Amino acid sequence: MNFLNQLSVWLSFQISIIFLVGIPFTLFLWSIKKRNNAIKTLLSNYWKISLLFFISLILLIGKYNFALVITNISTLLMTISVWFWHDINDELKEYNFSDIFATTIKVWRWSLTFVSFNFLIQSLQNISCLYFINSDECEIWLKPSTNLYFFIKSLFNFLFGANFTEPVAKFLGLFGLLIYILGLIQWALIKLPKSGRNSGFSQYGRN
Repeated sequence: MNFLNQLSVWLSFQISIIFLVGIPFTLFLWSIKKRNNAIKTLLSNYWKISLLFFISLILLIGKYNFALVITNISTLLMTISVWFWHDINDELKEYNFSDIFATTIKVWRWSLTFVSFNFLIQSLQNISCLYFINSDECEIWLKPSTNLYFFIKSLFNFLFGANFTEPVAKFLGLFGLLIYILGLIQWALIKLPKSGRNSGFSQYGRN
């Protein structure tokens, strides 16, 4: 993997972290302060879906071969989740451009969509890493999870007095993935047929 490709991968991951985690966390706190139920519901659902992204980071720490596939699936699901709800989309259409908060949400949704597809395109340029992350040329994809690894390792040692190793990370990641899939299936089979693409935010009152 040449230097420009390595730099491109590194930038893609860093930008993704900002738009997938940093900005939505700030917007979620902002929605609580503004008491905007539509946007708070949008971001609450977004964070539920985003658990898969954090599971994929654990799998990257564990060097699970298909971890990058799961990362891409998670970013696509996160993008879909911010456009999915009809009632929230209708609510956002009612806000004027002068409403800074609502406009920020709209800009973030489009930015998130762009970042997600850019991440996918970047991954496809290193397509072998999608099914074999342990090759030397895929090492750059593992580096962004290094800081998370050291944090979890320290926390794991403090709480349990044990070492957080790659096999442990792989086991926890796969276990988390199983629970996530079961939860997603339950939602698709039980909740989705009942509520459809209605988030139900209006039961808390409209702004």
